[in-house]
Amino acid sequence: MNLSVNDDIRAFVIQNFMFGQGGRLTDTESFLEAGIIDSTGVLELVGFLETTFGIVVEDRDLVPANLDSVERVARFVERKMSERRSGVAG
Repeated sequence: MNLSVNDDIRAFVIQNFMFGQGGRLTDTESFLEAGIIDSTGVLELVGFLETTFGIVVEDRDLVPANLDSVERVARFVERKMSERRSGVAG
């Protein structure tokens, strides 16, 4: 996993949803179960991902398997960036 992607996602979540208090946030902690991000927050996260990493998040991508922890988001971003580089759609 790309540590820079992971670090960028963690920093965004801590700054925007945890008000800078992210010392306890683990890579696998569920954003939804921990009450860190709600459904509106997911949309903010998506905007950040699209702007920061140059990816397009489709409606079908808006599932917890892609967006519910630092680790899941980083894997999703890396997959989308790889698809973009290889020219694979969707």
